Amino acid sequence: MKKSTELNASKYWSTNLTLVGILLMIWFSVSFGCGILFKEQLDQFSIGGAPLGFWMAQQGSIISFVILLILYSFLMNKLDKEHGYEETGE
Repeated sequence: MKKSTELNASKYWSTNLTLVGILLMIWFSVSFGCGILFKEQLDQFSIGGAPLGFWMAQQGSIISFVILLILYSFLMNKLDKEHGYEETGE
């Protein structure tokens, strides 16, 4: 029984770390890629009078981070339910 519980916990944390790694790579790609690497291409467009590359560096990375936090919360709740770690009650 203990072996099954340890295997379940190990799989849970492995999936959790994979999820965190993927979300951090997405955030890095948006913030570094759009704000630095692809700035010149994005500056051909504008949002509210500001070049898109500048806007992505200032606001886009923050907005994408908030969206990724919401996605992480949703996916972790789903993962918790799958592995029996969900919170009960209010």
